Amino acid sequence: MWKIIEYLKKNLTISIPMFMVAGLVFGSLFDTVSLKSLITPFTILMVYPMMVNLNVKELMSKGNPKLQITAQAINFLVMPFIGLLIGNIFFKGNNFVILGLLLTALLPTSGMTISWTGFSKGNISAAIKMTIIGLTLGSVLTPFYLKYLMGTVVEIPLGKIFTQIAVVVFLPMAGGIATKKLLVGKYGQKKFNANFKPKFPMLSTLGVLAIVFIAMALKAKTIMSDPSILIKLLVPLILLYVVNFTLSTLVAKIFFNREDALALVYGTVMRNLSIALAIAMTAFGDKGSEIALIIAVAYVVQVQAGAWYVKFTDRIFGKAEDSAIKKAES
Repeated sequence: MWKIIEYLKKNLTISIPMFMVAGLVFGSLFDTVSLKSLITPFTILMVYPMMVNLNVKELMSKGNPKLQITAQAINFLVMPFIGLLIGNIFFKGNNFVILGLLLTALLPTSGMTISWTGFSKGNISAAIKMTIIGLTLGSVLTPFYLKYLMGTVVEIPLGKIFTQIAVVVFLPMAGGIATKKLLVGKYGQKKFNANFKPKFPMLSTLGVLAIVFIAMALKAKTIMSDPSILIKLLVPLILLYVVNFTLSTLVAKIFFNREDALALVYGTVMRNLSIALAIAMTAFGDKGSEIALIIAVAYVVQVQAGAWYVKFTDRIFGKAEDSAIKKAES
């Protein structure tokens, strides 16, 4: 069982589209009303495991304040407005899809921020700190951004969003910290790292795939009546990520060394689609699946973009060994 889940996690470029198609088929053939009751349990399954492995102690570690401030400036002063602009260009009049794109652009950093930074030999410590700060700021600021930017055209249930963020972010975060403390206390750090730590991200992957399946199933009849909807969603999403990667790469290359630069890129481009999906599916009632559809499609773009960027990392920032030599010489 674990091997199957591990395969799905390692091959998200295949597993996410596969679950999207499965959701479409299921939603076309069967009644999907019962699936709505599974949204909250799978949302918690999606978020809680990644909180167990979150290293909160990294917040106290010495780091580069300029790097962290720059990352959050891109995340909260630039990208939400770019997302809103692209949404209004491509989906004018379709306010719930615009809201979905805004959520995609608004919630930064995920477990993939740390993973891709590690794959490309970037500053993992900075990436962990960026993830915690971005997750916390995003959770606190999202209701206000939604109210300010979309409140005139969409009814934003401010209280409900705060409640859902508490349920799907802060409650799992507290539970995750407590779980890690309990397991490390009982089995020791070494055993926790070997036996438990690798399994939690797999559980999170199951939650993601289940939510993607449900989001697609709930919108299956609409999509099957007009399959071009998916293409219409893909184009602005690709544009959003191209703009994000380009901006972050330029800023990173100009102002930071290779390791910090890579943390900056992945800390500003990898969006927390899990939290975005959770808010969309739990806070907006019947319109949740409409908002969630573009976020589900964003998974496909984000995973592919992250994988391709790793391949070009050395061309853009130079090899890790060369960076180490330069640092030693200086």
